[in-house]
Amino acid sequence: MKKLESSLLNMVLVLTGVAVIMGAILAWVNSITSGPIAEQKDKTLSEGIKAVMVCNDLTVARVDTVKNTNAKGKELTYIVYQTVDAKEQVLGAAVESTSDGFGGKLRVLVGFNPEGQILGYTLLEHAETPGLGAKADKWFQKGEKGCIIGLNPQEPLTVSKDGGQVDAITASTITSRAFLLAVNNAYLAYKSKPVDAATGATKQQ
Repeated sequence: MKKLESSLLNMVLVLTGVAVIMGAILAWVNSITSGPIAEQKDKTLSEGIKAVMVCNDLTVARVDTVKNTNAKGKELTYIVYQTVDAKEQVLGAAVESTSDGFGGKLRVLVGFNPEGQILGYTLLEHAETPGLGAKADKWFQKGEKGCIIGLNPQEPLTVSKDGGQVDAITASTITSRAFLLAVNNAYLAYKSKPVDAATGATKQQ
């Protein structure tokens, strides 16, 4: 078998062939994994909604999209999951909200009752420092030092360092501010008029 001549054209052809093969392999892997990944995300969201609404037997009656513009002029999008219990009594809503933390995006799911009080929250995504900012998943929960459960963000929640009523995570003031900003924005989205809505009850299994 004749050895392939070393030339620029041959190198380009070989590299192109390798790129095409690798692209095909990646596309195949993606087609196999995209379904399970999407299912896992849906499961995580479903469990998160039940957790923040403090109710295991609930239904998402409507999903609203709310858009607001922040102080920097950037448009932010919030997803509001309006919920009812097994007797179709309004529970309130779980709201997805995102802000910029110390290490990156901080995506929070916050549950509100009809009066606007915080029922619970969970972190859906974050890139905060382990042992510091990452403590946000527990620091603001009921019984903890920075507890926000039961509070109403009608008056924006702020850390005590800024004259507010919430104790910041030790050595993680930036993360604490970002977290409370996400919660405050979630409340505003909950009280805002949605730009569109997907109706139809979805039982949370």
